[in-house]
Amino acid sequence: MAYSTIAVTLSQQLFKRTTVLFPRSSFRSCSLPSSSSSVSFSRFSSPSSLTLRASSSSSSVSSSSSTAAMGETTTAVDAGMDAVQRRLMFEDECILVDENDRVVGHDSKYNCHLMEKIEAENLLHRAFSVFLFNSKFELLLQQRSGTKVTFPLVWTNTCCSHPLYRESELIEENALGVRNAAQRKLLDELGIVAEDVPVDQFMPLGRILYKAPSDGKWGEHELDYLLFIVRDVKVNPNPDEVADIKYVNREQLRELLRKADAGEGGLKLSPWFRLVVDNFLFKWWDHVEQGTLGQVADMKTIHKLS
Repeated sequence: MAYSTIAVTLSQQLFKRTTVLFPRSSFRSCSLPSSSSSVSFSRFSSPSSLTLRASSSSSSVSSSSSTAAMGETTTAVDAGMDAVQRRLMFEDECILVDENDRVVGHDSKYNCHLMEKIEAENLLHRAFSVFLFNSKFELLLQQRSGTKVTFPLVWTNTCCSHPLYRESELIEENALGVRNAAQRKLLDELGIVAEDVPVDQFMPLGRILYKAPSDGKWGEHELDYLLFIVRDVKVNPNPDEVADIKYVNREQLRELLRKADAGEGGLKLSPWFRLVVDNFLFKWWDHVEQGTLGQVADMKTIHKLS
């Protein structure tokens, strides 16, 4: 009986998942001061009709067990989920942070995008948004695939995703982990090879914090790094991730905004892209053309957008 009890106990331990909480001293950041009290925040409002909210994250968040999450795959509401997106929902582990961008744990992409969990547990995860311009200073946009779980078929900036809970993407110094993740996802989504987008060419300009529901079940609650890069690249979109692409200049983007506001042709923009457009993009575009992006970079402030 003693051997049987030990075997059962060991078996149970094998299937436990541990949420790892990191002390602040475990990471170094070139942009955030060591004391959270000195982090500055600013608030902006978007003139669009989006109803987005930012809320406080608790200082530590416990991840739900992977076995419980996997059990949800059998629910009827997920039966129609695309197989590729389903796999990513459970394989990818997002980085949970507090409102000062300090790592407090990790959880599945699935749980991090469930509005029920976002609201109940205030889950906030780290993300990034890439804005890639060519040598003519045109911005590359993508239309998200129709199989995407959140915000399918909406138009957005070049690439939007999450650094994962892995060593290479947790590096905080000079936002290196986020830049590593951006290089990975540009290949995954758009077929842009790493040689065309060197990690040291991404310019982190700032961070935003926002919350946005996608539908009755899914949504976003992200602390989003805004990465700008000017490169001529070869694009080969992955249809599992991207439905369409286009380069736009400033006037073409303004026309896209007009159509989205008027609801022409069912055209929609992602909420995070619209927030960046309304608050930053056009004034930063001048610096893209002048090669002076470093003048507007501000990685100390976390902008709470609503």
